[in-house]
Amino acid sequence: MTATTDGSTGALPPRAAAASDTQTPGAAGVSETAARAARRATDFLLSLQDTQGWWKGDLETNVTMDAEDLLLRQFLGIRDDKTTQAAALFIRGEQREDGTWATFHGGPGELSTTIEAYVALRLAGDAPEAAHMARASAWIRAQGGIAAARVFTRIWLALFGWWKWEDLPELPPELIFFPKWVPLNIYDFGCWARQTIVPLTVVSAKRPVRPAPFPLDELHTDPAHPNPAKPLAPPLSWDGAFQRMDKALHALRKVAPRGLRRAAMNSAARWIVERQENDGCWGGIQPPAVYSIIALHLLGYDLQHPVMREGLASLDRFAVWREDGARMIEACQSPVWDTCLAAIALVDAGLPADHPQLVKAADWMLGEEIVRPGDWSVRRPGLPPGGWAFEFHNDNYPDIDDTAEVVLALRRIAHHDPERIDRAIGRGVRWTLGMQSRNGAWAAFDVDNTSPFPNRLPFCDFGEVIDPPSADVTAHVVEMLAVEGLAHDPRTRRGIEWLLAEQEPDGSWFGRWGVNYVYGTGSVVPALVAAGIPAAHPAIRRAVTWLESVQNDDGGWGEDLRSYRDPARWSGRGASTASQTAWALMALLAAGERQSRTVERGVEWLAATQRADGSWDEPHFTGTGFPWDFSINYHLYRQVFPLTALGRYVHGEPFADRLKGT
Repeated sequence: MTATTDGSTGALPPRAAAASDTQTPGAAGVSETAARAARRATDFLLSLQDTQGWWKGDLETNVTMDAEDLLLRQFLGIRDDKTTQAAALFIRGEQREDGTWATFHGGPGELSTTIEAYVALRLAGDAPEAAHMARASAWIRAQGGIAAARVFTRIWLALFGWWKWEDLPELPPELIFFPKWVPLNIYDFGCWARQTIVPLTVVSAKRPVRPAPFPLDELHTDPAHPNPAKPLAPPLSWDGAFQRMDKALHALRKVAPRGLRRAAMNSAARWIVERQENDGCWGGIQPPAVYSIIALHLLGYDLQHPVMREGLASLDRFAVWREDGARMIEACQSPVWDTCLAAIALVDAGLPADHPQLVKAADWMLGEEIVRPGDWSVRRPGLPPGGWAFEFHNDNYPDIDDTAEVVLALRRIAHHDPERIDRAIGRGVRWTLGMQSRNGAWAAFDVDNTSPFPNRLPFCDFGEVIDPPSADVTAHVVEMLAVEGLAHDPRTRRGIEWLLAEQEPDGSWFGRWGVNYVYGTGSVVPALVAAGIPAAHPAIRRAVTWLESVQNDDGGWGEDLRSYRDPARWSGRGASTASQTAWALMALLAAGERQSRTVERGVEWLAATQRADGSWDEPHFTGTGFPWDFSINYHLYRQVFPLTALGRYVHGEPFADRLKGT
């Protein structure tokens, strides 16, 4: 039996037999096969580089991005037929046979996503009695209708009177005045949540309603009573306490001093405008840009105001137009991340370190270094800047993961100005060390962003809203510090100790920003080995045993996103993918398993599934925004990680070891 891709049965792929780990005499043939595959992959990846030096693959998420883009345009009165029909073409193409929409390839239907997609198609003119629409509305009603949708979906519906504002959680704009030591201040939220919540406090205070272009009675289980009251949790529970606090905030709204509320909204507006990036966006991601535009518009900014004009223009840059005329919206763009990973892959695959395209990539990455303070400096006011962000423009929020990988990439490239490289790397290392959390680990954007309260708010029922340290980010930092000669630095050792303590009982590591235990393990094992942990260490051996146990019968590795909700059933289980197979191989190669049949079979799978042009196909989502709730298919993952794994298989010793010998 093979793994399913449609999510209908939940069948698991078979595990490989333990006997497959014995060495076979075909190693030389496998090496030649791997070398040929790596050469083809190198040529293909080089062909994708932009003339400015960067790489960027499409960043595919789910149709809520496209639906909310249309709803925004409807709200602002700027929706046009071309954009609407192009978005509808994409949305229709993503609908499942049962009438639903999922949040990842092969995943189950998801209620809020299906509601938003349905409403978008109604905007595009699809009749509710059409077969595909009737299937969707029947499924929505069977799941509880609009009343069972997440808060963010009901906010969008409230903008058009399809839901009552008073039946949504209250989000007071006075939150902007909370000092950083007060619980639930805006800096208790992760940066992505913070950028969304501040403008939404304005929207929540204003409670706007635009005329609905049509009714949505067909999405309610009881159209006569569409807003049923939800029972309160016990008062002594956290959920019950926050629900009652929300009721108090609703009552406070009626008596809150108007001057104070007006001042709070004006402060929120200043906060929003100050964080608009040079390209007009906010944080380089689509959702905060959408809500910021709505909030500023409600505060009197007309559409021709420079802030609004540039903000709307930035949203158009998130659109990917396909050959069939469909229009897909990216939640954000990943050029820095894609470029540093591409450079690492190419060097590890044997491309000369002074290759002109690598030097051009280094020049572009050097130009993307962020040398001014951002919101991270609220917690680290004395720390000099020096990191890199994920996107083209996101100077307020450099992230630790990108910074670590950019340093690893720059260190691999023989640049014509090595002193410039050293200075940039020095700033990046200093900034990264300064962003270490109290427990010795690293998060993606902030320091000690671990308050338990934000996730308890009734408003926050979708995805992660805090940014605690994770094994994958910490591993990338430890690997970078080891390459920079800091493996024995006390701060690095604290990170290593944290990683060793975080290992799961089965030998794997949880993957916060990639799916999931395969990603975590594929990140941690190379980092520990680079930092001097011997391959014979019990933690490394447990990881190897786990990876061997979850290899698929076809020789590859895969993991379904359902492992975030049901690790006992899905950890390390799923249809084989190019990126996840590469992560497993990177860990096994770092652990000294190059001669094992397990590794050979993984390499053979990569070579056998490579397309004639040197690329791989990968419809499955292997990236993570919020575990389970928001999943990502990075279209370049299927290229850079297989090339990295093949290169390390062909060339043997890890880059860190090669660097020590120079």
